[in-house]
Amino acid sequence: MSQVLVISGHPELDSSYTNKVILNQLSDNISDIEVRRLDTLYPDYKIDVEAEQQAMMKADVIVLQFPFYWYSMPALLKKWMDDVMSFNFAYGPEGDKLKGKDFILSFTVGGPEESYDPLGYNHFTIEEMLRPMQQTAYLAGMNYIKPIFTHRMVYIPGVYNKLEEVEARARDHATRVEAQIEDLIYSPENRIHKFVANWFAKFDRLEESTDQFTRSLADDVKWTVPEGEFIGHEGFRDWYALVRKVFKPNCDHVVEQVEVNKSEVGYLVELRIRLIAETFDDSVMKGEDINLLVNETWQVSFDSNDDIRIHSYEVVPVNS
Repeated sequence: MSQVLVISGHPELDSSYTNKVILNQLSDNISDIEVRRLDTLYPDYKIDVEAEQQAMMKADVIVLQFPFYWYSMPALLKKWMDDVMSFNFAYGPEGDKLKGKDFILSFTVGGPEESYDPLGYNHFTIEEMLRPMQQTAYLAGMNYIKPIFTHRMVYIPGVYNKLEEVEARARDHATRVEAQIEDLIYSPENRIHKFVANWFAKFDRLEESTDQFTRSLADDVKWTVPEGEFIGHEGFRDWYALVRKVFKPNCDHVVEQVEVNKSEVGYLVELRIRLIAETFDDSVMKGEDINLLVNETWQVSFDSNDDIRIHSYEVVPVNS
């Protein structure tokens, strides 16, 4: 499994003075990485959707590397997104395949920074122009990471910029991408963020087995929920059995907010979760559709194997 997948969206990478430098440095310095060059894979623009989707599902971090063309991405990369980010893959009732993955936009900008301003000749900020891609990440359930971009990344011999300066900026850009990826993969806070996303993705399915949950619970975990207080793995199993009698599978836990702070015994995780679900007719909810907002507080730590363990878990409804 490649932890990092980089999609190169430059239509002619071999002619690039910057994107090529960035990709070469990332390939040299990140051990578990796959770089997919769309210009060599799909010069005819006929995207192998299954191959691209498989590559995305194997990755933890997905990076789109591209030059900023006409306030957006190159046509080849847009075609890739249109084809690959399909219904029931990236969105839709079964479209959870990218949920919880980290999504980074890394791109080069030709114009100067001051031009992307209400008073500049481009009138809008870069961040404003990225809204469609930000929403794409949100719709797919991915973690939209702050984009990394660098200005003045065009070299026109004798006209615009010096080659050595542009290449230096490209190397600095790659270093920033490396640092962001390292932080995403290794920092405790970001590992907890990813754990939260994966936890609720599993909960949505409401499968019969509890093993996928109990392996992340401390032996004496304390579970405080509206149904009561439950202790240990057996207590969790009792509560989970109650939940499966009420809620139909394929519910949707929307993680609206996550805050992670260090505590005396590990990390305190405070969450705002919206549960959207259907209930069984013969349950206590009598078939009512649920749209419930709750606050959750977790106490977690990392065990001797560096795996996350939940020690306490409290759920308090905000509305009903």
